Amino acid sequence: MLAIRLQRIGRKNEAHFRVVLTDHKNSAKSGKFQEILGSYNPKSGEVLLKEDRIKHWIANGARPSPTLHNFMVHKKMVEGKKKNVLSKKAPTKKRKELKAAK
Repeated sequence: MLAIRLQRIGRKNEAHFRVVLTDHKNSAKSGKFQEILGSYNPKSGEVLLKEDRIKHWIANGARPSPTLHNFMVHKKMVEGKKKNVLSKKAPTKKRKELKAAK
């Protein structure tokens, strides 16, 4: 199965991400990908996506990662709700506050 996910590039403490099409079995750091579909700069918040290519690959069975799905919902490429991408293992402040309130 093909996956559309983020691949970290850039120097230490200066993260930049590529949006790549890869097999879901490949790790994000392996460098094995089929096509570059965009980029993401978390410092400036800039997200560049090749919308036509992403739609093409989704039509052919590729699945975007939850973070990438949220980017596409924000850019109105797909309709739907954003997915929760927070870690389920470590409780966040909000979860701790909700438990304390109960």
